[in-house]
Amino acid sequence: MKNLYLIALASALLTLCAPVFAESPDIIIELPAAGSVSTEEGFKAWGRAYEVTSHTRCANCHVGPSEWPMWSGQAYGKTRVHGMNVMAGESRIGAETIQCSTCHAYREGTNDIPHAAPQVAMNWQLVPIEADWFGKSSREICTQLRDPARNGGRTMIELAEHLNHDLILHWAWNPGGAREPAPYSLQEHIDDLLVCGIAGFPCATD
Repeated sequence: MKNLYLIALASALLTLCAPVFAESPDIIIELPAAGSVSTEEGFKAWGRAYEVTSHTRCANCHVGPSEWPMWSGQAYGKTRVHGMNVMAGESRIGAETIQCSTCHAYREGTNDIPHAAPQVAMNWQLVPIEADWFGKSSREICTQLRDPARNGGRTMIELAEHLNHDLILHWAWNPGGAREPAPYSLQEHIDDLLVCGIAGFPCATD
């Protein structure tokens, strides 16, 4: 009963404090013409997209049913769970223990304070359980992303729009401090996903 109350409270807080998402006017979302992309080109585009999805900037919060965010990447030396006994809980925002926003506070503008927790102009949280990426193979993430039951019911265009309006995702390419950004660029990543989509989103299991 207590957990249900906390989850309901967290949901209410997210609703009340929901930020206005800021889409980048510089991002172009345009699906290639049908039949213009081969399966081979789709595979190559996915290879680049996997470099992004598996990168520490993206994967550390894609922990599936785990309530523990991860610390991984060159800056951490070794892969381990988030320090300071941080747990996001069933709420995915830490309502059961200490909210993610306690350190990952709402912050507009640049995120360039050395050694400070990453901060963006929206509520920091773990991704939904269905988006389970951390440590997963290219095949596993590919099949998850193309499956509407596990990608939030999104089409390829809707996935691209999601990337363009979620400021935590934007942060991955501009993380500030000495953090390593995700590879390529947001525009290139969106383009690669759209190329995958028009090619039928081929995965290694096909």
